[in-house]
Amino acid sequence: MSHDVTLPALGESVTEGTVTRWLKKVGDTVAVDEPLVEISTDKVDTEIPSPVAGVIEEILVAEDDTVEVGAVLVRVGDGSGSAAPAAASPPEATPAPEPGPAPEPVAPPAVEAPPAPPVVAPVAPPTPPAAAPAAPAPPVSPPAPPVAAPPVAPPPATPAPAAPAGLPGPIPSGSRSIPYVTPIVRKLAHDPGVDLATVTGTGVGGRIRKEDILAKASGGSAPAPAAAPTVVEASALRGTSVAMSRLRKVIAERAVASMQQSAQLTTVVEIDVTEVAELRQAAKDQFHQKTGVKLTFLPFFVKAAAEALRVFPIINAVVDGETIVYPATENISIAVDTERGLLTPVLRNAGDKNIAGIAADIADLAERTRTNQLSPDELAGGTFTVTNTGSRGALFDTPVVFLPQVAILGTGIVQKKPVVVTHNGDDSIAIRQTVFFALSYDHRIVDGADAARFLTMVKNRLESGDFDADLGI
Repeated sequence: MSHDVTLPALGESVTEGTVTRWLKKVGDTVAVDEPLVEISTDKVDTEIPSPVAGVIEEILVAEDDTVEVGAVLVRVGDGSGSAAPAAASPPEATPAPEPGPAPEPVAPPAVEAPPAPPVVAPVAPPTPPAAAPAAPAPPVSPPAPPVAAPPVAPPPATPAPAAPAGLPGPIPSGSRSIPYVTPIVRKLAHDPGVDLATVTGTGVGGRIRKEDILAKASGGSAPAPAAAPTVVEASALRGTSVAMSRLRKVIAERAVASMQQSAQLTTVVEIDVTEVAELRQAAKDQFHQKTGVKLTFLPFFVKAAAEALRVFPIINAVVDGETIVYPATENISIAVDTERGLLTPVLRNAGDKNIAGIAADIADLAERTRTNQLSPDELAGGTFTVTNTGSRGALFDTPVVFLPQVAILGTGIVQKKPVVVTHNGDDSIAIRQTVFFALSYDHRIVDGADAARFLTMVKNRLESGDFDADLGI
């Protein structure tokens, strides 16, 4: 008996997806909830898990093919004894073993790299006369003896440790102990034959990063020279060509369409946020203790913007053909930088939240966006966007407005600088903390005076620093 695995609904606005990478091949054994394939949509990239345990009998969609929601992706046989022979028969048959030997080039490097006896031991069974016929077929025959029993038999058997180790060898799909790995990191690991099961992640929560793969691929000797201040580690992408991901294509198409269909203009103001900086410094420990979230400048910026959006709804408007729609809520899209590209999860009802609520929601959305755990619906419905390019050291930029929104606010880096201040009519120079705010807007809908009034209100709110009652602690 077999089970068809279909492309599930990944959000109300998602109707199709593109297969970017198969994590399993015909004949592989899968467990419940084990990833089978990577799917890319207009909104997010995600992995489709297996709903049943069993053996891959047939893959129905090739890589780079686009299919609609509900289409059958792969056929998985049940994990009973009847399915076990089915898994064994494809390798024995002449046509099926053709894909089977594909892992052979991958497996030998894995065996040669660590010359440990446990890996070589499974190849030794060809010496007994009984095991000789099984060994010539595929080198995966060590798991074949336990095939007579269900896939549960290999764990107690001696070859069992080799089987789990073999699964993540070609691609780290079979190991649920490996933290989430992004598609680009998987590709970097796959090309040089790096086994992700042997890589120690240095990212948040043990996440494997590109730097970890590059260090492993160089035998662990690369980090030492890279530590020298005069050495700059070049990207592994230098001199290569890669196809644009589906997400990158969508971003590109929307950006070009937005620039062609709207008249975009940017207005910039400089804001003295010294008062906010002092409040943040005084409250950050208590804030973190009570909310579990670090207190950064961004929640203050979003709070001030949300309040100004209520007073100047034209900045929070969206365009529907020749109609200007004024939403009843301030749903602020927060730009998040990820390895897959820039994504904008939506902070809903931002105008009704205090600093603690905004900070918690931003931290949650950013973390789930970077770990690819965001649902497509959480990326839709934004009425205004905030992009914090200052978090990467930028002084300011001129961000692009994405239709149907009519405005986007770019916040720069907060830096100390000498500023002329006036006190009791006397001017003096003081060290203050300042930041540039750049508001890009659709000049078809928003006038320059509207943008200036909005920015002035945000500026006055932040320079007053009166957020004690809004901290929420």
